[in-house]
Amino acid sequence: MSIDALASASFELNEDQRMILEQADRFAREQLLPIAEKMDNEEWWPPELFALIGQNGYLGATIPEEFGGAGLDLLTAGIIIQVFGRYNPAVALSYLAHDNLCANNIYRNGNAEQRAKYLPKLCSGEYVGALGMTEPGAGSDAVQGMATTARRVGDKYIVNGRKLFITNGPIADVVLVYAKTSPELGSHGISALIVEKDHPGFAVAQKMIKMGYRGSQTGELVFDDCEVPVENLVGEEDGGVAVMMGGLDIERAMIAPICIGKAERALELSVEFAKVREQFGKPIAEFQMIQGKLADMYTELEAMRSLIYRTLAAADKLERGAGGRGEIHAMTAAAALYAGEAVNRILNEAVQIHGGMGYIWESEINRLFRATKLLEIGAGTSEVRRIIIAEELLR
Repeated sequence: MSIDALASASFELNEDQRMILEQADRFAREQLLPIAEKMDNEEWWPPELFALIGQNGYLGATIPEEFGGAGLDLLTAGIIIQVFGRYNPAVALSYLAHDNLCANNIYRNGNAEQRAKYLPKLCSGEYVGALGMTEPGAGSDAVQGMATTARRVGDKYIVNGRKLFITNGPIADVVLVYAKTSPELGSHGISALIVEKDHPGFAVAQKMIKMGYRGSQTGELVFDDCEVPVENLVGEEDGGVAVMMGGLDIERAMIAPICIGKAERALELSVEFAKVREQFGKPIAEFQMIQGKLADMYTELEAMRSLIYRTLAAADKLERGAGGRGEIHAMTAAAALYAGEAVNRILNEAVQIHGGMGYIWESEINRLFRATKLLEIGAGTSEVRRIIIAEELLR
């Protein structure tokens, strides 16, 4: 289906998708919500959590069944992320890095041997996956500013450099890493490599403490003459920019549903609170100012949902090696842009409705509020997203 056809299509969930949403909601409410506060307070990740998620069939959402996955489309996979984000955004973020940035990238761009070796263990949760792109000197300028290098010596690549702000970095078994194999070629000299935690020269330099998504482990990775077998090259040597750009488009499409989930939960908590919190002798839900805030929250949530579902459906048609250009490039940037900024507005109103209780660290609404800012920064800042959209409009 073309993007033009998708523009007029309905994005109501079908019966199978509604069933998956209900099942994932029950799993997340029973298994992920009860540990959310401990994860946030202690910056703690339950060591068996990925295995538990895998046992319940939620890992490898977009990976074919032959590799242990569920074989779902991006929209259905996005629904799972949405529900995880509703009850435990930290888990949703780590799940995204594992299932989409690592596993889906290997499936889309890897060869038969790489798929057979890594995907079953990523789908079961035996392996934890991560993506190594951002560096101390290369955030928004991830391509030109990349300093990590990979030099081929015999049957190995020797990797040197650092990767920063890496989700799942401290707990990852497998990291898909971008490095410059031909620095003199600039953006045309980047390659993608699968690095295992036991490869000589690989180390986690530090675990980083964050404002939000605190249970999701974030770290700095160091490659000091790290030895990576040549067979771990994903795609062609110096062809990594195509892997990166397609991956970024899908990442932006897939990170946005976390915003839907958080906004859904914020609206639910705010409605409940407004009904029971009394001031001036009656529930604050009876005041038109509060009603107006709830109405605005609902409207932004539904607008966000429609744009994101449409984008996920369009991104599902992205061919191998495609991305980084065209309407899908603008659409994924727009979805991430609007979702990141809308969820900030929704959570700001939610804290306002909760008043002092919303400002208390231990409250769930406070935890959701602290986790909003990242979605205006991760997978490209709001400023970068606007540049992408404008470039495609003016191209």
